[in-house]
Amino acid sequence: MTAAAKLEIPGLDRIRDRFVDMLGDRKTTIAQHALAAWDGKTADDINANLTAARATLHLIAGTAGTVGFPELGHSALHCEQEIIDHLDGPDAVLAVCPGEIIWRIDDFVASCNKITA
Repeated sequence: MTAAAKLEIPGLDRIRDRFVDMLGDRKTTIAQHALAAWDGKTADDINANLTAARATLHLIAGTAGTVGFPELGHSALHCEQEIIDHLDGPDAVLAVCPGEIIWRIDDFVASCNKITA
């Protein structure tokens, strides 16, 4: 085996294919929750949708790098962390969804589209 050859876990290609298949649904779920948070009328509604988006982002962040998409994993992690920071911050009691979160999620979904296309 050459130094340039990569070692790969047996069956990882099937896991990667499954990840990509699930990514389409997951990016849609994240986008729907982000839009619902943006349109939310109460802090509880906004925070519930952001929490749901964060949970799905967490799943992606934890797997993406392992299956060969490290940049997507970092993007998901940054989205997740921005949501956590908001939910743990003083503005979480306000009926406002930060635009920065929506923009970051929009970039994340665009990255997903490049993989699932």
